[in-house]
Amino acid sequence: MIDKVIIANRGEIALRILRACKEMGIKTVAVHSSADSSLKHVLLADETVCIGPPRSTDSYLNMPAIISAAEVTDAMAIHPGYGFLSENADFAERVENSGFIFVGPRPETIRLMGDKVSAIRTMKAAGVPCVPGSDGPLGDDIQENLKMGKSLGYPIIIKASGGGGGKGMRVVHTEASLLNAITLTKSEALAAFNNDVVYMEKFLERPRHIEFQVLADGQGNAIHLGERDCSMQRRHQKVVEEAPAPGITDQQRLEMGERCVKACLEMNYRGAGTFEFLYQDGEFYFIEMNTRLQVEHPVTEMITGIDVVRAQLEIASGKKLSIKQEDVTFTGHAIECRINAEDAKTFMPSPGTITLWHPPGGPGIRIDSHIYSGYKVPPYYDSMIGKVISYGENRGIAIARMTNALTEMVIEGIKTNIPLHREIFQHGAFKAGGTDIHYLEKRLGL
Repeated sequence: MIDKVIIANRGEIALRILRACKEMGIKTVAVHSSADSSLKHVLLADETVCIGPPRSTDSYLNMPAIISAAEVTDAMAIHPGYGFLSENADFAERVENSGFIFVGPRPETIRLMGDKVSAIRTMKAAGVPCVPGSDGPLGDDIQENLKMGKSLGYPIIIKASGGGGGKGMRVVHTEASLLNAITLTKSEALAAFNNDVVYMEKFLERPRHIEFQVLADGQGNAIHLGERDCSMQRRHQKVVEEAPAPGITDQQRLEMGERCVKACLEMNYRGAGTFEFLYQDGEFYFIEMNTRLQVEHPVTEMITGIDVVRAQLEIASGKKLSIKQEDVTFTGHAIECRINAEDAKTFMPSPGTITLWHPPGGPGIRIDSHIYSGYKVPPYYDSMIGKVISYGENRGIAIARMTNALTEMVIEGIKTNIPLHREIFQHGAFKAGGTDIHYLEKRLGL
């Protein structure tokens, strides 16, 4: 079993990993920037190492510094959390070549899924449904590209093979604008991802975002933990997530879950992962796989009782999955709200000192947050400062409990998006369930 872990992240996810390690008797090393010496997990870790100045490029993205920290503290493994280096195949490779365990998939798997063209090909080979499209990189043949666009039917979308998180994509509504869109997307992709490969897909106009959580041990065993609905988004960034997804039937869950498991087995996947789909008119279409822990993993934990972070650490230690698919049960409903340090109307970040923090409580409420009264939110990183998760025997109870929690929660000294969440939970469309990914932006007039 791993006996000491480098937590190569910050904020709420770093604290979440530390808690799992403590529960398992694993010693922790918190690596941090000079701006993060007062983070909760840094104060609680067994050892700490400052790896650089505030800028992410000089600290949390500094591969040599993180690996050096593992060497000087005699750690066995490095857990990347999410974001930063979590899906960087080069980092995973350097970790393993340095003699440490990377808590995540193998480097070759990260590369395979990180390139959207190769990911789609892999999914199609495994029988996972994909959005109709070019089935590969777009070439320079103008007539062929025009023919393909006409065949798919407008609107279509041009995507960067190396993109993600809503970056490197352009919707095309007419044939007249197709060629220019391809040229622009290729140029942007090269600048942003150092990879100008782009591909074409049919643009779905009112889809929902449904994703499936999987666990696999890389030793011939894999399971899925059901689906989440992450359709409440703003600029491709998730705001509210829930599990199970409203309107998804047991049969759909069974069929799609089995296909995701089959894909894991065929690529010999190791660790936790998420298959993301667009869902429209009763059909699923694969868009990408996240080869890491997701921000929204708590809602899956709440309805299954399975600790995803603990499972990651056990798999990284070489253990086989102790849970079989027939052991996985789905009970109740869970919802998560991402709490950001930002203006609820303009969405401008709001760093500063939290003068008062009063977390909500009551039955079925879980808070994943690193903040405390007196904590200073730095201006250098993502604005998310916590997550509120509600659980109930059914969706109605989960909504009621979240509504209460949002009313009770107090964060003073900075602005937060709590007012936006309070408003969302009063929307009739949200209460009914099944809103598409464009709903929130239309509601906000964006």
